[in-house]
Amino acid sequence: MKYMLIMRATDEAYAAMGDVDMTEMIETMGRFNDELIRAGVLVAAEGLDEAADGVVVDHSTEPPVVTDGPYGETKELFGGFYILNVTSREEAVEWAKRLPASGPGFKTEIRRVSSIDEFPQDNEWIKRERAWREATGQL
Repeated sequence: MKYMLIMRATDEAYAAMGDVDMTEMIETMGRFNDELIRAGVLVAAEGLDEAADGVVVDHSTEPPVVTDGPYGETKELFGGFYILNVTSREEAVEWAKRLPASGPGFKTEIRRVSSIDEFPQDNEWIKRERAWREATGQL
């Protein structure tokens, strides 16, 4: 089963990271990522640019409204993610507890990633996606 670990933090927590030595942070995250790789559970891991460089497309209206970052009304921002292939939600939780980016204002949301196998296989759109995944080596 695949699980996404969504790394979130408050503006204050991200600001506090500005005081952390970048070389030390990369070393710490690198050791954690290496553990995930050696355990055979890492599928993907990425950080995100600052919210100030992002946009939000709000579909509440027609046409959708696009708003440039930063987002002052947001209490927590999505800063990065891991996708792990583990045997259970409990295993995903155990890995999340070990994430080096921790402390006041940091949270990790864990969500299971649905598999294409869970959708009706006789659906034309699912057939097309499956063919694309197979052609690109994703299945």
